[in-house]
Amino acid sequence: MPSSRSGGPLPYLDHLAADSARFRAVLATAPADARVPSCPDWSADDLLWHLAEVQWFWGEIAERGLTDPAAVEAMNDARDERPTDRSGLLAFFDRSSERLHRQLTDLAPTTPLWMWADDKTAGYIARRQAHEALVHRLDAELTVGDRTPLDPRLAADGVDEALRIMRGHEPDEDLSHAPVAGPVTIATVDAMHTWTVTPVRITGSWNGREIDLQRFLVADGPDPSSVAEISGTAADLDCWLWNRPPEGSIARDGDPTAQAAVDAVLSDSID
Repeated sequence: MPSSRSGGPLPYLDHLAADSARFRAVLATAPADARVPSCPDWSADDLLWHLAEVQWFWGEIAERGLTDPAAVEAMNDARDERPTDRSGLLAFFDRSSERLHRQLTDLAPTTPLWMWADDKTAGYIARRQAHEALVHRLDAELTVGDRTPLDPRLAADGVDEALRIMRGHEPDEDLSHAPVAGPVTIATVDAMHTWTVTPVRITGSWNGREIDLQRFLVADGPDPSSVAEISGTAADLDCWLWNRPPEGSIARDGDPTAQAAVDAVLSDSID
């Protein structure tokens, strides 16, 4: 993972605090009904509420030490209603953000906690929430037209997380996967890291429902069998994988069918 290859582990909680603070500062003076260009169904207040309730949710799990899905569902059903004005939204965000950071700071990274991903620890929640704050900080900045750079090491780690966890697939005995195109190299031009992704179609029955999805099989490093390459800065690739506008250009080369298969995986929205 990029976070362990250059300069030691990433300070996820520092990034969570900094990007949450920037998010709040940007939205505090934005018009409540300003549209979010990267999430066009949302207003500025919708965006503020979204990150506030996300941080409330994970802060509640961390504070209660929840590991049981039924307890998490009951907790989620009992959440407070959305505040009706900007001052209420900001106050709720402040409480949620402060608690999330405090609770994760107090917990060992190996602490078991409920998580939808395979890594069910406080450490992964810290990682996930650092990237959540980063992406939505960018959304806030795009809303007001005041974009600032993404931290390159955090962005490189974001590429890894987006490829492996948000858009990746680990083989499962209950599901079948079949390649829909040849492997594609994804390369950062500034973070010295490369991945090879193979777009696959996943079918089968999972948790009582039929699955038909497109995802990536992911491996570290280049592969001589790759039929295409997509490259850019870590920040631009992270934005691209989250369907946010890159600041620079993404370079593409090779088999157009494989590139289109990569784009098809990215067509699924992740907020």
